[in-house]
Amino acid sequence: MMQKKYVSFTKRVLLALLGGIVFGAVLQLIYGPNSEVVIQSNTWISIVGTAYVRLLKMIVIPLVFIAITGAIIKQTGKDLGKMAGIIILVLVLTTGIAALVGVGTASIFDLSAEGLQVGEDESQAADNLENRLGEFTAKPIPEQIVEIIPINPFYAMTGQGSSATLSVVVFAAFISIATLGLRRKKPESAEHFAKIISTLHDVVMRMVTLVLRLTPYGVLALMTRVVSTSNFSEIARLLKFVIASYVALIIMFIIHFVILAIFGLNPMTYLKKSASVLTFAFTSRTSAGAIPLNVETQTDKFGVSEGHANLSASLGSSIGQNGCAGIYPAMLAVMIAPTVGINPLAPAFLIKLVIVIALSSFGIAGVGGGATFAALIVLSTMGLPVGLVGLLIAIEPLIDMGRTAVNVSGSMLAGLVSSKVMNNIDIEKYNEK
Repeated sequence: MMQKKYVSFTKRVLLALLGGIVFGAVLQLIYGPNSEVVIQSNTWISIVGTAYVRLLKMIVIPLVFIAITGAIIKQTGKDLGKMAGIIILVLVLTTGIAALVGVGTASIFDLSAEGLQVGEDESQAADNLENRLGEFTAKPIPEQIVEIIPINPFYAMTGQGSSATLSVVVFAAFISIATLGLRRKKPESAEHFAKIISTLHDVVMRMVTLVLRLTPYGVLALMTRVVSTSNFSEIARLLKFVIASYVALIIMFIIHFVILAIFGLNPMTYLKKSASVLTFAFTSRTSAGAIPLNVETQTDKFGVSEGHANLSASLGSSIGQNGCAGIYPAMLAVMIAPTVGINPLAPAFLIKLVIVIALSSFGIAGVGGGATFAALIVLSTMGLPVGLVGLLIAIEPLIDMGRTAVNVSGSMLAGLVSSKVMNNIDIEKYNEK
């Protein structure tokens, strides 16, 4: 109905977000988060929210493969290398900055893991984290890097494994480079393949459009479930960490705005046009699931070229996540270091922490829980106990919402900056209302 009345997509998504908060709060206030009424209601409400997220995840791999292939085919070898280099550089540098923001915020709020109560859930979470770390360290770093190259690309396209998206990007790049080389020897075959990819791209983007029309309904359902089932007594117990986390995330958003301004892009225009994709990222807690909406926002609203938009959105779901791989592990490291007699503000510790966070930000899965995995890597590398991460299990979903929004903003920032540097952005489209 709102669409027929020409209410903008962004306003419809924000209204859905507000509606979900109100409806979820009413359910919790009347019945309580653990009541049978709330549980049964969310069973049905989740059909809409979960189905929407699954639809988005369904089209992520086809979108990444077709879009990356089509975009690279249109590039020259020199442009491709420069584009990928700038995007990765922005992602990694902003993650390093995010780590410093996390350290500073944790220090200002005087956060510490000392004295935190450990309940049964937290103890169980700590044991699970120790097991996950053991599984991760069983593979040497070189082996983990090599695994990005898929043995079976069709298996990678099923979305299995934390590096599935990166593996699809690698396979798409390999096919694209082969096509570029084919143009010199068999131009007709290369042209025919390019037309097939172009046709598939049109079909996939139509699928994306159909799914994105459901965004307001998905956001409403997702937010209702989050608010109605949140244990606010547990949140209150760790309220100081929640507040500090969101202060750090807001600061990182401001840094994104400053970077945009430095490159001559209006931050307020960015904020208005990115509201819908950031709202979805906030409610769904999945960077990978936000790829379709991310790409659509960059190309249709920001005027970013398809190559920059697709590559930044795809790489940004697994590399250099400012919220999950930057701010969160840094804050935990500052909290936990004093428990083992380490001064978290010592220059040597800080320098090592920022380097470790920046490098370990490669390959973090763009789904809910990716921040916990990032924390495991960083804390173990820094020689800090990882079990203490389990203390924050009660508030993990609440913080993860804001972290995911910052992750997606960072990937869009990489697309905007790289396209601006290479003059592949339509400034008039970016500035138009």
